[in-house]
Amino acid sequence: MTKLTKNFDLKEFNCKDNSETPAELIPNLQELANNLQILRDFLGTSLHINSGYRSPAYNKKIGGAKFSQHLLGKAADIRSNKFTPEQIHAAVIKLIDEGKVNFGGVGIYNSFLHVDIRKEKARWDLRK
Repeated sequence: MTKLTKNFDLKEFNCKDNSETPAELIPNLQELANNLQILRDFLGTSLHINSGYRSPAYNKKIGGAKFSQHLLGKAADIRSNKFTPEQIHAAVIKLIDEGKVNFGGVGIYNSFLHVDIRKEKARWDLRK
């Protein structure tokens, strides 16, 4: 088991098709986990990683974006048993505004929040 942070393990970010995360993407997952740890500490509750790294084949199979940040190990779709996606979103925006996390991409969905560590700002709302 490879610990990335106090509360996040590399296996939580592995592709759901059981393919191995390429070694060169581990630094991206480390940076992502570091930012998620700050969010987790702020919220005071665990976060579940629905999707972290995705292999190109898996990303295509599930209809992911062609240039998805998940392919680079820079994105996570997260949820909480304690907070709604809207509440997590509000916390993420607060932490971004305070300069405490480096999430460039933030997208809200019905059942989860997407965050990624791209350098440029991207925001979207795909709730139904």
